Amino acid sequence: MSIMKLIKYHWELDVYKLAVEAAMKVFELTKTFLVEERYSLTDQVRRSSRSTSAQIAEAWRRRKYEGVFVNKLNESEGEAAETLGWLEYGVKCGYLSRSSAKELHNMYDLIIGKLVIMGNNPARWLMDKSKASPDSLTHFPTHSPTR
Repeated sequence: MSIMKLIKYHWELDVYKLAVEAAMKVFELTKTFLVEERYSLTDQVRRSSRSTSAQIAEAWRRRKYEGVFVNKLNESEGEAAETLGWLEYGVKCGYLSRSSAKELHNMYDLIIGKLVIMGNNPARWLMDKSKASPDSLTHFPTHSPTR
């Protein structure tokens, strides 16, 4: 039996770290998009990519209630899927190479998979309200679920 380090903050979650990494790759790649795309494709893909990790952070702070926690995870999953849709347009418009888009697609597919697993098995991530001390409400296993 392995001993797991406990999580205190959302930024310790593997899925959060992966979502931030993916959003930063999106940011770097979209710097080359045409200026006329600034308020459309560029803005949309950056917004949804950043929102993926932001929703994870919000879910972490709302894990006192299972339904709210799962809903926020689902919203993050939706933002990740939206990002995939915008990336497809990036390729079709000739702004992104297929290889760059494939790398991001694989990252977002992994993010979505981890979010689905967390949402389908929320009990291990929820706060234990019966042991309501400051420390017991913030420590959970550090590894994110894997697919």
